[in-house]
Amino acid sequence: MDRKKMHSETLLAHSGRIHDQVGGTVNTPVYRASTLLFPTVGDLKSVYGTLNTYGRHGNPTTRSLEMALAELEGASGAMLTPSGLSAVTTSLMACLKPGDHLLMTDSVYDPTRSFCDETLARFGIETTYYDPALGANIAGLIRPNTRVVFVESPGSLTFDIQDIPAIAEVAHAHNAIVILDNTWGTPVNFASFKHGVDISVHAATKYIVGHSDVLMGVIMTTEALFPQVRGYYKQLGLTVSADDAYLALRGLRTLSTRLERHQRNAMIVADWLQAQPEVAQILYPALPGAPGHDLWKRDFTGACGLFGVQLYDTHEKAVHSMLDGMELFGMGFSWGGFESLILHTNPTPHRTATKWESQGPLLRLHIGLENPQDLIADLQSGFERLRSFNNI
Repeated sequence: MDRKKMHSETLLAHSGRIHDQVGGTVNTPVYRASTLLFPTVGDLKSVYGTLNTYGRHGNPTTRSLEMALAELEGASGAMLTPSGLSAVTTSLMACLKPGDHLLMTDSVYDPTRSFCDETLARFGIETTYYDPALGANIAGLIRPNTRVVFVESPGSLTFDIQDIPAIAEVAHAHNAIVILDNTWGTPVNFASFKHGVDISVHAATKYIVGHSDVLMGVIMTTEALFPQVRGYYKQLGLTVSADDAYLALRGLRTLSTRLERHQRNAMIVADWLQAQPEVAQILYPALPGAPGHDLWKRDFTGACGLFGVQLYDTHEKAVHSMLDGMELFGMGFSWGGFESLILHTNPTPHRTATKWESQGPLLRLHIGLENPQDLIADLQSGFERLRSFNNI
């Protein structure tokens, strides 16, 4: 069968299974190894400089995960990193040098912004933040030394959907590379390389692992960029443990099934939230009528469980009263696991090229795999606490 025509569900079950190396096991075992031994000088010299010389360069467990991810998203190759942020920073450093110019979406994950403003600036790399809604109009910001255009769609906290094909066309016309943070989209729901992306990065910690027990990132590239990025990655000495790779690979096998449930639950909860008088707007691109829905429908094949809830103006302590009593929604700075989470967020300090027009507090919800009616009951109790506080 032509694997390029296989559906994502099939690839999730069959990619990255190195039968000939591990005795036909369904799951690639955990290979804990730092030192690799060779029987002769000739054997050692024959693999020198390859991935088979030292444990840091990988093993059957990590390579199984890299192979599966690359095939799933249509990349030439994949590289595992210790965190999603390290995947972002490694990709940027591999493609930029002193004197270069970077275009960065204004809705980017804040630690990425900090890296640009502090570390890249220290190396003489200038960053210009741009309105994520620019699309092809980003051409007006391209300079002769612009080397990278970074996109994150949907954007962090505010879930702005970007016109990535239009941005990629402009960037490539000016010999710039497009790097996408595809964590929300996942390799299942957004085919980055078919939409013009050159490097796709993920916080595998989120949906790829899916069980809130592993920190990991992944970098995937086109064939043209793989040697350049892999060379820099190797020089930095980045690696992940075989145990973590095993857990990530096991989580990956159920990614499509989990995402379907996350999206289904999220739509039910988001629809209920829309009817609450305290809710001004739902920031969930998969929801009809939500900002960015048309672009999401055009480019994505599905969604996940993460979205924003814009409230009307209310006292901050009322929001605290709502959140402090949640029973099923935990408060934590992550998402993508099987559990539901809720956070009070504020995008305003993290914008420089655009202004976040806030009607009131913004909540970020991750809808997990619980029964959505139980989640709604928890939220209902939360709104009752908010209303009680406001009526004091």
